[in-house]
Amino acid sequence: MDEPLDYRKAGVNLDAAEQSVEAIKKLARSTYRPEVIQDIGGFSGLFSLNKEKYRNPVLVSGTDGVGTKLKIAFTLDKHDTVGEDCVAMCVNDLLVQGAEPLFFLDYLAVGEMQNSRVEEIIRGVARGCQKAGCALLGGETAEMPGFYSPGEYDLAGFTVGIVEKDNIINGARIDAGDRVIGIASSGLHSNGFSLVRRIIEDKGISLKDPVEAGGNSLGEELLKPTLIYVKPVLSLLENYRVKGMANITGGGIPGNLKRILPAGLTASIDPGSWPIPEVFRYLQEKGNVKEEEMFNVFNMGIGYILVIPGDSADEANHFINKELSLNSYIIGEIVKGENGDNAEVYIRGGEQ
Repeated sequence: MDEPLDYRKAGVNLDAAEQSVEAIKKLARSTYRPEVIQDIGGFSGLFSLNKEKYRNPVLVSGTDGVGTKLKIAFTLDKHDTVGEDCVAMCVNDLLVQGAEPLFFLDYLAVGEMQNSRVEEIIRGVARGCQKAGCALLGGETAEMPGFYSPGEYDLAGFTVGIVEKDNIINGARIDAGDRVIGIASSGLHSNGFSLVRRIIEDKGISLKDPVEAGGNSLGEELLKPTLIYVKPVLSLLENYRVKGMANITGGGIPGNLKRILPAGLTASIDPGSWPIPEVFRYLQEKGNVKEEEMFNVFNMGIGYILVIPGDSADEANHFINKELSLNSYIIGEIVKGENGDNAEVYIRGGEQ
């Protein structure tokens, strides 16, 4: 007689999943805000809004994933930073509207439940939530045997934030004479990795190769976690008027900054106004990638952009550098465009 089948023989280990949930509970609790009113383990998360803090609150939501940067983590068997990337990709998008992220949910799909790896991934998620000031309210860890190659997984997230309706920032009031401030990235963040991986494969590059003499390996540079700009930018908003913001993700500076510009305006950007990290030049040289394509795909060292009235931009830039301890630069200005029907971004030295 054939031996009876069960879920474990089909590839799903319910005991390991339960153990993983218990480990995740401890990590989640380290991120809780006072508004959280239910521990992880239920069918959903409960979060009570602070009705005294807002007169006319608007909820803001966003979702994103880590993308093919995960392939680098698989190759190096290093999984403690991708969770931070996942949080950053979501909360930085909320921040563009002037919103404070309240809570975060993760979705982790694995081929096989390996508790130590799952905990490593979620530890990064919890660290990202702590940096963003939001609660890890819940999530899902799905074991899907046969769906992923051995050792691979996918990670995505969802976040909800809040902003006072009168304080929503959407770029509508941007005008000629405003200036553009760029806050430095930590490197590639989580975008452009399909091109990165193609360069590595075509040129036979090892992730252990140094990017520059005496510096980090290529793998170390690629796995630097995406910076989370939430707390410093919210502090900036309390002190300075900001007309528009852009999270520099896929599409680079041209594609993302254009999204917040009113029709008829051009953002003129000087690429010589900030230091471009060596990893970008390394990839450009190895892959023989054109300059325009580099700016269209990668952040090129600028991870977050603010558009600020011209008369306060210098002071705001000083505040970011000195009080918020971030590297920022005045990288351009807003001018009247030649095409009144379109918004444009011009990278000096080559039209974008």
